[in-house]
Amino acid sequence: MGSMVFEAVELPSEANPLNAQTLLSTLTRASSNNQQQVQTGTQQLQNWERQPGFFSSLQSVFIDRSLPLEIRYLALIQLKNGIDKYWRKTASNAISKEEKYLIRSRSLQSGISEPDHRLALQNAVVIAKITRLEFPHDWPDAITSVVQQLRTGSPPDSDQAHLSRALLILLYIIKELSTARLQRSRSSLQSATPEVFQVLCQIYIKGVRHWMQSFQNAEQGALPPLEAIPTSVLALKVLRRLVIAGYEFPNRHKEVREFWGFIGLQFGEMLILLDRQDRHSVLDLYRQIEKSLHQLSKLHLEMVRVHPAAFALLPDSLNIVKAYWGFLVGFGPTFGSPTPTVSSEISIDGDVDEKDTLYMGKLCLQGLLLIRACAKMVYSPSQSFKFQHDQDKSERKESIALMRSQLLTEPFIREMMETLVTRYFVFRPRDLREWETEPEEWERREDGEGDIWEFSIRLCAEKLFLDLVINNKDLLIQPLLNVFYTVATPQNTDVLLKDSIYAAIGLAAPVLENELDFGRFLESTLIQEIQIQQPAYNILRRRISIVLGQWLSIKEGLNRPLVYQIFQYFLDKNDVLNDLVVRVTAGRQLKNVIDPFEWTPQSFMPYAPTLLSRLMMLIEEVELSETKMALLNTVTTIVVRMEQHINPLADQILSLLPVLWAQAGDEYLMKQSILTILSALITSMKDESQRFHSIFLPLIQSSVEPSSESRPYLIEDACELWSAVLVQTPSPTSEIIALVDYLFPMFDTATETLRKALDITESYILLAPGPMLQLSARFLSTFAALLASRLKREATGVVTHLVEMFIRAAESLGGSVAIETITTVLLDSGFLAQLLATLRSAYDAHQTTGPNRFRADLDGVVETDHLSVLARLALGNPHVFIHAITNYSLTLNASFEDTIAWLLTEWFSHFENIGNIDRKKLHCLALTALLELSPKEWILGRLQDLMGVWTDVVTECMEYSEKGGMERDSLVYWNLDSLKPTDRPEAPEQERRRNMLFSDPVHRVNVKESIRDCLQQAINASGGQDSFRQNWLVNVDPDVIKSFGALGVL
Repeated sequence: MGSMVFEAVELPSEANPLNAQTLLSTLTRASSNNQQQVQTGTQQLQNWERQPGFFSSLQSVFIDRSLPLEIRYLALIQLKNGIDKYWRKTASNAISKEEKYLIRSRSLQSGISEPDHRLALQNAVVIAKITRLEFPHDWPDAITSVVQQLRTGSPPDSDQAHLSRALLILLYIIKELSTARLQRSRSSLQSATPEVFQVLCQIYIKGVRHWMQSFQNAEQGALPPLEAIPTSVLALKVLRRLVIAGYEFPNRHKEVREFWGFIGLQFGEMLILLDRQDRHSVLDLYRQIEKSLHQLSKLHLEMVRVHPAAFALLPDSLNIVKAYWGFLVGFGPTFGSPTPTVSSEISIDGDVDEKDTLYMGKLCLQGLLLIRACAKMVYSPSQSFKFQHDQDKSERKESIALMRSQLLTEPFIREMMETLVTRYFVFRPRDLREWETEPEEWERREDGEGDIWEFSIRLCAEKLFLDLVINNKDLLIQPLLNVFYTVATPQNTDVLLKDSIYAAIGLAAPVLENELDFGRFLESTLIQEIQIQQPAYNILRRRISIVLGQWLSIKEGLNRPLVYQIFQYFLDKNDVLNDLVVRVTAGRQLKNVIDPFEWTPQSFMPYAPTLLSRLMMLIEEVELSETKMALLNTVTTIVVRMEQHINPLADQILSLLPVLWAQAGDEYLMKQSILTILSALITSMKDESQRFHSIFLPLIQSSVEPSSESRPYLIEDACELWSAVLVQTPSPTSEIIALVDYLFPMFDTATETLRKALDITESYILLAPGPMLQLSARFLSTFAALLASRLKREATGVVTHLVEMFIRAAESLGGSVAIETITTVLLDSGFLAQLLATLRSAYDAHQTTGPNRFRADLDGVVETDHLSVLARLALGNPHVFIHAITNYSLTLNASFEDTIAWLLTEWFSHFENIGNIDRKKLHCLALTALLELSPKEWILGRLQDLMGVWTDVVTECMEYSEKGGMERDSLVYWNLDSLKPTDRPEAPEQERRRNMLFSDPVHRVNVKESIRDCLQQAINASGGQDSFRQNWLVNVDPDVIKSFGALGVL
């Protein structure tokens, strides 16, 4: 026999008892580099999660410092994850009360004494998670225990490592409690805040005073102790969160006001220190100062955003804002580039002093954000303030008045506008370098979509400028125009200054619309500047594209053909100044040029072929998917706005899309954009799009088939394309019908595609009623399951509407015989049984009264939709309807008389709840059609109910036409040709829908005449008027007879 090889088999948890040795060996395997050992170790750890003592054993491993760091770290991570899953009392296999106590009792000291920062941080997270779940009820001393550790000493005499670990734990506790959704957690934090705040203030203030004093007194070359600075920064991090989350109204607390005054002074002193000439000789120290300033600036910004009134009313807040502005004014000259080209002296790693100004740049951005928040406080108070009581309202008014009178003064507003435009709109050397080295990435960032402006100095400056201009039109428009008129001449070659001024003019377009003759500026100045062939004028070309996009979206009457020529020019790759940034920007902005409501395609048509050709080539050239999608969005907008005029250009657009689809691979956002443009193309081309079905249909199939990996990402957009194809197809093809099978997996009620699948089904019934009727059994079985699943009201209405369409399609194609066939399908599929069972439950519920009455699952509009299906059957063929009710009764071992009795009772009682007159008339016609049957007591015994319905519907429907002097049914379409649109092409489905609407008995049958005919037929079948009166009319209330007689039906 050959040798036998035994594979390693992982035993179940019962065969691996939990003890110190097995836990250690399992953690060792789970942290190894061998993937198989990692899998077996991880599985064993998961098996132990439900065993008592597992998580306290993990903590024991972490506490044992003789073990390798990797083992201890993994144990701590497992403990942290276990807290999320098993710490709550309601969790299955929750950690026991005794084990929780053991873990809590050891967590704080083990974290305080942990020398490794990575482990200390994770332990702090563990403590914070436990605190969030157990403070204050089960762990009342969680915060006071940490505070006691902080009290053991104060800097500079205390053990800095000990203090740092305690602060780290407190930081994460405050983080957890401040982000809790439950008001209980936040209230607990606020109750503990005063004690914690006092201790932290002492630590921070003493520490800062010590090292700043040492710094100021140090002789050249003698540095103060740096170890105290990180501790102070950490204390400030905790204080920052505590002040914001721990106080509901920080300005009303003395300790906060004192602290705020202190940090205001420190902020000013630190700014002065940053400006010292010897900063490069003590760079490490300055880095620590910059970190402190960064934390202070975050505190200032969070305060003004979360507690705007408190910020304004706290001491020295206005001086703090002015200090930021002073810093911004001083930083401005070093922000922008002195020349519009990239200097060879600047290294590829960064600007000469870029690393030194990293934190200064952050501080600059925080300052801009702070000033903008202050401006918002005044200009948009409803977005800034939340108040409930009189004192809150009073503080709000006071804070706004303070900001308006002492900060946002006219001189300060003018100074801000000038500084922002001339200093912070200017490109930095890094911008110009990235323009050349990473053009696509740079262009994407500069586009400024979303909230990216909060992370960009220049984009934030633009937002602040716009706030100022919109809210101070009278003050700022003229100074801005004066600068503009001085700069905006072809002879001025200061490209960077022009770019800044033009940026301001573009942003202020909504304000300057009636103040600046932009059409003249376009035709006299811009048209000359775009033709200048000098270095750096690519910067101006990019800006002109943006300005045109900004102005043409709001300004009417401009020379649009000239603008189209300019964009043709900018998209020309052969011009050396039209680099990638210029062309991509032009491609983006073209969307804004053609998107306005008043845009018309006629003037655009001569330029469309060239513009689309260059756009498509640019899409092929760029590499970033985001850029491709943005340019495709422009093409989509062109397609949508041009409508049927796009037809001659369709081949040009479609020639590139299959290539882009193949290149996209797994980039589904790109494929979504392609599907979107295809949908737009089909909608614009109308029935002309049918020649491209060979491209569309395979894409739809590959995106919606259940086995496709792309289905979760593309199905929504693929359904839009599918729907567009059906809407615009004049006649069905075998390829289109073949896609129907892919609808059924989409009918799952748990998916978001259900509604779209139902809409597509409706389009199929309109397009191909014959093939859809052949599949009706499958559809109706599915619809029965949907009804049983208790859909939302809107979806239920769509399902019943589709069944009505099946019934009407059958009647249209095969008359009464087809009605009989579709009724058999309704019975066999279980749909009719489900529908009637739901109506019966509504009937039963409506028979109960009082506080303990049953609540009907079916009511209102949904019940109307259910009854409308029966109305279509009864109106189409009353005999078949009665046959269906009889068959249903047999399945329940009930009599027909009992079933029709409760059904008609529910139907008539619900009639007064039908609000739509079209539906009322439908139900009236259906109930009246039952009189066509031979005289039956079950319907003639309801004559009073019928007369009530007739009186209601005839009164509402009939109107007297002065033209011709005759009475007419207002719901009947008398002149169908006049209702067809003649001013524009229409989608084929629109005509199909109109034909179905026009053929509906509701809009074809005169209700008064129908009642007369059916009633007369019933009278004759009953033996004449006398017999009818004696047997049936005698049971009707005289007032009801009188109201009905006044209609003049008979």
